[in-house]
Amino acid sequence: MKTRTKVVVIGGGIAGCSTLYHLTQEGWTDVVLVERNELTSGTTWHSAAQVTNFGMNQTMVGLKTHSIQLYKELADDPDYPINYHHGDGGIRLANTEAQMQGYHHFASMARGMDVHFEVIDAEECARRHPLISSENLIGGLWDPLDGDIDPAQLCQALARRARKAGAEVYRNAPVTGLTQHNDDTWTVRTEHGDIDCDIVVNAGGYRVNEVGAMMGVHHPVASMEHQYFLTEDIPAIRDAGHRMPLLRCPISDYYCRQEKNGLLLGFYEQDCKTWGMDGIDPNFVNALCPDDLDRVTDVLEGAFARMPALMEVGIHTVVNGPITYTIDGAPLVGPIPGKRNAFCIIGLRAGLGEGGGHGWLLAQQIVHGEACYDTWCLDPRRFSGHCNVELTALKAIEDYQNEFRFHFPHEHRPAGRPAKTTPLTPVLAAKGAEFTVVNGWERVEYIKPDPDFTTSLSFDFDEAFDLVAAEVKNVQTNVALAEVNGFNRIEITGSDRHSFLDRLMCGTVAKRDGRMGLGYLLNHHGMVKSEATVANIPASDRGQARVWYGSAAASEAHDMDWLSYHLNPDEDVQIQSLTNDQTILVLAGPRARKALSACARGDWSREAFPWLSVRECFVGIAPATVMNVSFSGELAYEIHVPNASLYAAYLALEKAGEVFEMSLFGARAVESMRMEKGFLHWKADLITEFDPFETGLDRFVKLDKGEFVGRQALLERQESGPQKRLVTLQIDAAHAPAHPGASLMNGSDVVGAVTSGDWGHRTGLNLAYAFVDTPFAAIGNALEIDMCGRLKRAKVIEPSPYDPKMANAQS
Repeated sequence: MKTRTKVVVIGGGIAGCSTLYHLTQEGWTDVVLVERNELTSGTTWHSAAQVTNFGMNQTMVGLKTHSIQLYKELADDPDYPINYHHGDGGIRLANTEAQMQGYHHFASMARGMDVHFEVIDAEECARRHPLISSENLIGGLWDPLDGDIDPAQLCQALARRARKAGAEVYRNAPVTGLTQHNDDTWTVRTEHGDIDCDIVVNAGGYRVNEVGAMMGVHHPVASMEHQYFLTEDIPAIRDAGHRMPLLRCPISDYYCRQEKNGLLLGFYEQDCKTWGMDGIDPNFVNALCPDDLDRVTDVLEGAFARMPALMEVGIHTVVNGPITYTIDGAPLVGPIPGKRNAFCIIGLRAGLGEGGGHGWLLAQQIVHGEACYDTWCLDPRRFSGHCNVELTALKAIEDYQNEFRFHFPHEHRPAGRPAKTTPLTPVLAAKGAEFTVVNGWERVEYIKPDPDFTTSLSFDFDEAFDLVAAEVKNVQTNVALAEVNGFNRIEITGSDRHSFLDRLMCGTVAKRDGRMGLGYLLNHHGMVKSEATVANIPASDRGQARVWYGSAAASEAHDMDWLSYHLNPDEDVQIQSLTNDQTILVLAGPRARKALSACARGDWSREAFPWLSVRECFVGIAPATVMNVSFSGELAYEIHVPNASLYAAYLALEKAGEVFEMSLFGARAVESMRMEKGFLHWKADLITEFDPFETGLDRFVKLDKGEFVGRQALLERQESGPQKRLVTLQIDAAHAPAHPGASLMNGSDVVGAVTSGDWGHRTGLNLAYAFVDTPFAAIGNALEIDMCGRLKRAKVIEPSPYDPKMANAQS
């Protein structure tokens, strides 16, 4: 074994082998993989190994496309061919119009990645898969490139190519410890000796948290028992003359694919079972769990009804093995939160089908700092510390039970709720609040008119439309109150706090006490990394002079890592998180100043407390920090309150608002209003695939201010000019909003994709943001948008169609 290398990948399944291979493809060949047993001895060896292009967003579609292309290349390698049934085709069935609507959306979204699905009716489903009944079936989504692959051969082929490039693979070398040194390098301890390295990758499969514990972290990954069986030969398959398409059935929670002349039939039963919660036997190697077909009886009955031929054939083999799930069902691929030079590629429940793409994106992140796609949907930092073992298990069960049922817009599944609350959560619930979830926090979505009010799951506008309109109207004409919990708040102190931030932000950093500003952070490639407000709070009896860095709730771990990573040892800068200690109450509307003045001493006039001002005060008896800033476009105050005093502040504001008939508003109203104002959402409209000029943030970039992270790369990008532009669209439709990923068309060509969409209740416009090819970004340009299979006219309009000069917010 080597004693020194650049990267050590721990785990020899598809995740580890793909990462190792792709590291060599990115030019790093001094890399090592260590596996406790033989390659593929964990989950990989018993995988059903289906390879589909279907994904819930464009990043997932893109990485799956890479997998398919890579696997086809490996299969066609004359020196080491592998078994890959490429392009058998596959159908996802549907028995509701809402499911079909979703399939139309996913087809629109995938088209932007040059992936072409087909939405077909029930008769066509039965024609393409002659073993199925069309009873209780409306149609399905056809993926022409669906197929399956031999797991062991795939991993061996990837390891072989990695070795040929210079990588080394050590089998039967269990890792016994991980030590990180002061220079952030690592020592990987194995039973056969130690390896010093710069970077460690956890690709530990279902033993992910055994590896995690060695570096002092817990990953929100749990394992589920998953059963499938192989049938004996089926004459209709043997005599068909072609391979049967793959089938995935959300109606009866099963899947099947051809295996020789029979079928492999897998189940996602409701009476499912976690595995390994109390530890895993060290000798569980190439092993399976005991068969338990009684548990899948209900699923099997549905499969018999859909495929009557199953009732006439015997079971050849039963497989019951563990597969891994994360807390939201999507893998964790990227930097490990709170650690330097540590990455993971874990929770790959569909590992064989996706693993080629996951390893590709991870290798890019390790070598270059970012991947070609924005990888937030995979980023391990999208979760924070609330994701304990118990919560992860509950969410894993829920995801397993809904394996083939995609999330609808505004669908909030109940398992593991509430995870994070404030003292106001029960108070607002009693007021009729319907809650959404943001990084675990229960946040008000809208206020229900009665306890029995519900909405339909659909891609159209739902029954809450008029409720949201009324909330927006009250914000626009009167005054309203909202709780915004979980907002990321990092306190930065020290004499070098402003120069530190100036080095990270591409524009002017607000430095004057009592003032605040908005700024953007770029990565080293000149692309948009983060958005943050910088609020300067003067010294007082509450603390020394300090900066409050505020950003999206979901960015809690992401931004803390980025700031910490860029601290220089000789800088007088201290950083601490206040995210879980403070909550924001937003008071918004033209009467907001009067309501605030009624419960907080001081002069709140426009002259004494203008737009973008910051002040400490008391709201009633509650200590508060008030910021004159607006995400709605109306006069508004962010009132930051310690959680211990939150209820007291709420009562004071509620009392002050009585004379104005103040009401509550929620996240859906905020979404509508921010669309009208041209305000962007992090990781929806602000992503690492585009630079600030492409994103329309020119006014926040000061290239002449001196060096900042990403400046040189941004200068180089300017020479070639923008390839895409973020535009605001007015859509000629009133039945539904545009959904992220929907394709923008110019004739038959895809020229862009939607990032956000919603109805603007103050303007009466159906609005969307989209990145489009530069030639089509001019104001007034007409395009078409594929809205769930229906082409609608979309016109490029000026940004901020409501109060573009910000007169209301500054009133």
